[in-house]
Amino acid sequence: MFDKILIANRGEIALRVIRACREMGIASVAVHSTADSDAMHVRMADETICIGPPPSPQSYLSIPAIIAACEVTGAQAIHPGYGFLSENANFVQVVEDHGLTFIGPTAEHIRIMGDKITAKETMIKLGVPCVPGSDGGVPDLETAKRLGEEMGYPVIIKATAGGGGKGMKVAESAADMEKAFMTARAEGKANFGNDEVYIEKYLQKPRHIEIQVFGDGKGNAVHLAERDCSLQRRHQKVFEEAPGPAITPEERARIGKICAEAMANINYIGAGTVEFLYEDGEFYFIEMNTRLQVEHPVTESIFGVDLVREQIRVAEGLPMSFTQDDLEINGHSIEVRINAEKLPNFSPCPGRITQYHAPGGLGVRMDSALYDGYSIPPYYDSLIGKLIVHGRDRNEALARLNRALGELIVDGIDTTVPLFRALLEEQDIHTGEYNIHWLEKWLDRTFEA
Repeated sequence: MFDKILIANRGEIALRVIRACREMGIASVAVHSTADSDAMHVRMADETICIGPPPSPQSYLSIPAIIAACEVTGAQAIHPGYGFLSENANFVQVVEDHGLTFIGPTAEHIRIMGDKITAKETMIKLGVPCVPGSDGGVPDLETAKRLGEEMGYPVIIKATAGGGGKGMKVAESAADMEKAFMTARAEGKANFGNDEVYIEKYLQKPRHIEIQVFGDGKGNAVHLAERDCSLQRRHQKVFEEAPGPAITPEERARIGKICAEAMANINYIGAGTVEFLYEDGEFYFIEMNTRLQVEHPVTESIFGVDLVREQIRVAEGLPMSFTQDDLEINGHSIEVRINAEKLPNFSPCPGRITQYHAPGGLGVRMDSALYDGYSIPPYYDSLIGKLIVHGRDRNEALARLNRALGELIVDGIDTTVPLFRALLEEQDIHTGEYNIHWLEKWLDRTFEA
């Protein structure tokens, strides 16, 4: 058993890991920048250490600072949360080279899945269905034009090392190809230091469906059904639910089995998410996230499991505490991401919280590091909380979400709460009739008209 775990993150996810450690009787170490000295995760941890100034490259992304923090505090393992260094294979290697344990996948698996071309090639070999597209990177514009004609437009050009919607451009026709190709390459170079791109067939009205997987690193793996994350703005998820309203039990069992077997075959360890576009009953692999997802609580809600606890267990070499046969879906869960942003432009809105009240009651969970008087720093992601609800069915979950949003108080700043109040008035949300393009079209009509 680990005696002490360092959390290489901040905010609500750091607090989430601290809570799991406390329940397991493991001491926690919170790292923080000077801007986060009064953050809730710093207040709640058993031990704290400052690792640098506000800019992330000098603190939360500083590998030497984090390793030094482990050496100073005697932490034996590092939990990366999500974001920052959670999918940095070099970081994992450095952690292991210093005799520490990384609570997550191996460096090899992070490298494989971090490169979208290699990930796709690997998944094809493992029998996972993929979107039709180029075989590897596309070297030049002429090749891109030829592939566009062969696949049929529209197509999407993606940066190999991309993520978060960066380095992704759609070419509706041959006339659009040059601009889309050059822009995707430029964004890939600027954001990820890599201008290699690949091309895929662009599906017209897909849903974004992701399968939660978990492995013990010893050839055993399970799936914990799917989450529907189709409500997105600029490729950023804002509303997630489990199970997906458009997925049948037969489809769930089929794609879940494929993903679990793929992870077992590569001896995957820890939590991971295999992401798909889903259209007309077919699943098409797009990428894999080799970490805990922001939206993991909806999966925890419908299965009654603690994914962070399981991450720590398998990192210690222990078996998973459940098998596939133990996992039965119970009800429906929805998560909305509460961001410190001003509508309608979604511009960041840092500032001081003058009053905060978290909603409560049956089936309501609020994952947040806010408190009265806290000043949200301007240096980091605008996510300030996740409101998660659980009900016996989807209708009850939606009703509970509406009630909980009415109870939530965050004064002193603007938030995205009005967005979700408005969405809950839409019939398509209640029927589940939406795809990955629905939200942006709705925003154009509603907020940006």
